[in-house]
Amino acid sequence: MALVVTTPVPGRAVPLADVPDPVFAGAVVGGGAAVDPPHRVIDVVAPIDGALVKVQPHAFIVQSDTGVAVLVHLGIDTVHLAGASFTLRRTAGEKVRAGDVVTTWDVAAAVARGLSPMVPVIALDQPVTAVHPAPAVTTKAELTIGDVLATVG
Repeated sequence: MALVVTTPVPGRAVPLADVPDPVFAGAVVGGGAAVDPPHRVIDVVAPIDGALVKVQPHAFIVQSDTGVAVLVHLGIDTVHLAGASFTLRRTAGEKVRAGDVVTTWDVAAAVARGLSPMVPVIALDQPVTAVHPAPAVTTKAELTIGDVLATVG
């Protein structure tokens, strides 16, 4: 049975190859898709049910009960913000359901610092061929939180 990965932020769906970072665009850490969010304060939610195995201000990983882990990376090079513009709502070790808020992010603050707000959503440790972006990614459709972004398996 395929794992459904939902959209963790609202915005325009973007193919992974279009992410302005060679590691994500080249699927070096895994396959997936990305979302270009609105430039305002947004809640960022878990894209799958599971446990938060890693939580940083700019990124988090949720691992499903089947062992599939999904990385949500908030912007490109936003680690350099040292937590500024992020408000964590959860901590590592907590169980979450898809749609639960993990962090709140002031996207406009990151953009004002010259950083890309693109949000890669990556299935870690999975063959790239096992990750299937939703048709909305190909058409670069507008998505809302909870829309299907990809399936794994």
